[in-house]
Amino acid sequence: MTATVSPDFSDKKTLEKYSSAYTLSDMEIFIFPELFYPLVLANIMSPVIWRWRDDPWFMDMHRKNFISKANRIKQYIIDNYIFNLDLETWGLTDKETELERFSDFFDTELLKQSNALFGYEGDKYYFSIDIRHHFGLDKYESSAIPYWKTETVEAMTAFRHREYYTTGAGECVSLAALYAAAMFIVGQIPLEKIFMMATPLHSQNFIDEKDGLLTNNRRIMTKNMWFNGTSLSGKARRALENEKVTIVSHITGHIHTVYEKATIDREAYDTFSRKLRSFVKSNLTPAIFINFLRFKSEYKCLFQYHYLRTGTSHYITLDKLFEYEHSLKTSMNEETRDKLLSEVDSEEFQYDPVPGKIMLNEVEAFIRKHKDSDLRTIETEFTSSFPTEETECVKRMFADIREFIITNPKLPSADREFVPEIYPQISVNDSRDEIRNKIRELAGVSEMALLTLYSYREMSMTDWRPFVKAAIERNPVCHADLGGRHADEVYALINKLTNESIYDSGRLAQPDEVWNFRRGDGAEKAFLMADALIFNDPDAEVKISLEADQAVIEYNYRFYRFVTVKGLRKKILISRKEYREY
Repeated sequence: MTATVSPDFSDKKTLEKYSSAYTLSDMEIFIFPELFYPLVLANIMSPVIWRWRDDPWFMDMHRKNFISKANRIKQYIIDNYIFNLDLETWGLTDKETELERFSDFFDTELLKQSNALFGYEGDKYYFSIDIRHHFGLDKYESSAIPYWKTETVEAMTAFRHREYYTTGAGECVSLAALYAAAMFIVGQIPLEKIFMMATPLHSQNFIDEKDGLLTNNRRIMTKNMWFNGTSLSGKARRALENEKVTIVSHITGHIHTVYEKATIDREAYDTFSRKLRSFVKSNLTPAIFINFLRFKSEYKCLFQYHYLRTGTSHYITLDKLFEYEHSLKTSMNEETRDKLLSEVDSEEFQYDPVPGKIMLNEVEAFIRKHKDSDLRTIETEFTSSFPTEETECVKRMFADIREFIITNPKLPSADREFVPEIYPQISVNDSRDEIRNKIRELAGVSEMALLTLYSYREMSMTDWRPFVKAAIERNPVCHADLGGRHADEVYALINKLTNESIYDSGRLAQPDEVWNFRRGDGAEKAFLMADALIFNDPDAEVKISLEADQAVIEYNYRFYRFVTVKGLRKKILISRKEYREY
C-alpha cells in the first residue's frame, strides 16, 4: 500500500513538520501546532487504550455518570502511569541547533518569548526558583535544552521495561493526549467536547461536559476542586493563572497565540472560551470563603468562631480550628464542621469572644446576604460591617479573594482569520477499525488525518523520509552507550536487546525508544544501528534492506542481520546528507 498523499518534502518546513510527528518535542509542537491533536488520534487508533475497556476496573462504565467515569479513568492512569520529566530520558539538544532548524520559516524571537527554555518568563513560581535549576539544567552548558519528547501511548506504557520503573510514565503533553484518548474510548466523551491547552510550561485538557472538567497531568479537577483551597489545587491552577495559553487544539483544528490563521471551528472556540472562563470564576459564597482562608493562611488570624456547646457559647480562633482540620479527616466546610468541632479539646475554647477577632459566623451570614452583589460592593459593606484595626490586612485579603475567585485565562485572541480544514468525523459509537479506516480514507484531503498516520507510525501509508530524518538527527540517548564503538561491537550490543517491538505490526519505534526500553524488532534495531554508525562516522553511508524476515545493514562492505516480523519491505540509503530509497 502506498502513501495516499505525498507532501512536498523539498520544502524544508514541510519536511521538518512531518519529521516532528515522530519526535513531538514540546518546541516542535509549539512551532507546528497541527501536530497536537494527531497524537490524540494516533492514541485512539492504537489497540492499547481499547484494551482498557476489557479491564474489570471499567466494568459497567456505560451506567456511570460523567464524574464517576472521569474518576475511574483518573485512578487507572494514576495506578499505571507516573509523571516523568527526566532529562536523560530523551536526551539533550541545544538552543543553537533548534533555532537553526526553524529560523527559515519561524520568527525565532517569538520562540524565545514563548518557550521557557529559550528565555520565556511567565510563571512567577518557576522564575522565582530559577527554571534551569528547577529542571536540573544548571549542570549543563547554558545552551543545553532537553528534547522532552511527547510519548505515544505505546512508549508511555513501555516505561515499565526501564530500570527503576514499575509502571508506565509520560510528560505532561503525553498525559494530556492519553487522557483525551481515554476519555473518548473509555469514557465515551465525544472529541468535540475535548479541548487541549498548551502553555509554555504545561499542557492540560478542558472537557466541556456538565460544569466542565480539567485534566491536569495524572489528575482531574472539577469546578468545585478549582476553588477548594488545597495545595494540590493550587498547583493545578498555576498554569492558567500565570501563563499564556499558547495553543488550543481540538478535533476541528487549532488556534495559536502567534499565527494569524486559526483552523479550529470558530463557534467551538467561542464556546470553549466561554465555558473555561465560567469554570475558573465563582461568586463569593461561605464555602468559597472558607476554602480561600485555607488557601491563603495568613488571613485566618483575623477570625474567630462562635460555637454553642452544651447550650453555652464558646469561642475559638480560626487558626486553632485549621490546626485541627490539618490533623483530622474532617474540615471546616459546613457539611463536616460539627464533626470537626466535636473533636476539638474543650480546653481550646474560651467563654468570651477573643478581642480584636472578627466573628466568622457573622461573616458567613453577611456573605449569604450579599450573594448577588459584586465583590467591590461586598468589600465596601464588609469594611463598614466589621470594623477592625487590621484595615490594610482586610484590603489585601479582598485583593487576594478577587484573584482566588476570578481567573482570567490568557487565551489566544479570537481576532484572527479562521480557516476551517477537513477533519475526521469520529463518533464514540465507532469501533477501532472504523476509526482507523476513516482516518486512512481521509488522509488524501485532510492534513490532520495524514499527520495522524505519521504520528501513529503507519509505515505502509507514509513516506519514510521524515521517519529516517528523525531517527538520525534527534535520537541522542543511544550515543551515550554506543558512541565511539566499532560497528561489530555496536551490532553485538543491539542484538542482545529483546527482539520485541513496543508497536504492533507495520509500525516502527524510533532508535531511542528501542534503546530506552531495551527491546525492538529487527527493523527497528537496524535504524538504531544506522543512527549509531552515522554518529560515530559522520562520513558513513549506510544501507538498510528490509525483507520478509530479516533486516540487513550494509556498512563498509560488511553486512549485519537482524530478525524482523514487521513484514515491511524497503531499501534505504542513509547518510548525513541524504535519505533515499534505492
